[in-house]
Amino acid sequence: MKIDLGDLNAFVAVARAGGFREGARSTGGSASGLSEAVRRVEAQLGVRLLNRTTRSVVPTEAGAGLLARLTPALTEVDAALDVVNRFRDKPAGVLRLNVPVSAARLVLPAIVPPFLATYPDIRLEIVADDSFVDVLAAGCDAGIRYDERLEQDMIAVPIGPRLQRFAAAASPAYLDRHGRPDHPRDLLGHACIRGRFTSGAMMLWEFERDGEVVRIDPTGPLIVQIGAATDLAVDAAIAGTGIMLLFEDWLRPHLDNGSLEPVLEPWWQQFSGPFLYYPGRRLVPAPLRAFIDFVKASNQS
Repeated sequence: MKIDLGDLNAFVAVARAGGFREGARSTGGSASGLSEAVRRVEAQLGVRLLNRTTRSVVPTEAGAGLLARLTPALTEVDAALDVVNRFRDKPAGVLRLNVPVSAARLVLPAIVPPFLATYPDIRLEIVADDSFVDVLAAGCDAGIRYDERLEQDMIAVPIGPRLQRFAAAASPAYLDRHGRPDHPRDLLGHACIRGRFTSGAMMLWEFERDGEVVRIDPTGPLIVQIGAATDLAVDAAIAGTGIMLLFEDWLRPHLDNGSLEPVLEPWWQQFSGPFLYYPGRRLVPAPLRAFIDFVKASNQS
């Protein structure tokens, strides 16, 4: 039985993504094209591989078994083709990165344009996602995280500024009305704009000065999802809704133009910059290798 490799790849993309539209976004194809490809595979095999509803697409028992066997096999096919790619003057292909929204906004703008200018045959796809995911299961080659403690077999490469700070800020008008805090615990008496992780956990506010660490759980009129709705929190702070805590680099333009005023700046806590991470137990695709080398060279310049 001869089944088109592209159709098998379509099935894997849809099964991993949990839907035809989601699979289309990860492959750059169309949902209708993926649907037709999966139907062809099912017709040739004579068995249903995916259970389709209006809300989800889930592999059947047969589909799950096929997916488990296909995934390592298709990875080997990609690796074999990438060996040929190494003989090109410049690497080509698709590089998919899973990154938090903060990295997409604060780290990658300085890296992506010159990288793509250097490697015009590489197509870079950025998936901005603040939930922790398995980059391979998500169909990505590598990811970016703000934590150097990674899973076993992961390799981490520093990317972007190595020291960053969390900054507290509010509009001058808000501070004129409600006063300027002198100590982090004073924030418990203020309206604070909070952030919630995609896991549902609330972000605690942490401050540090001269070795003293203060953690508080303030309250306020607005809670936003971290990453996806952060710009709303910034706009609300500028409008005088309350005090917020965010990456200093994210707030820097508003601090510089005076629409936001620093709050408790001597207490702003430093943290290490993010890491590019990827599995160390498999052949590194040429586009990813080019990106890793580019990031390392940027770190040295």
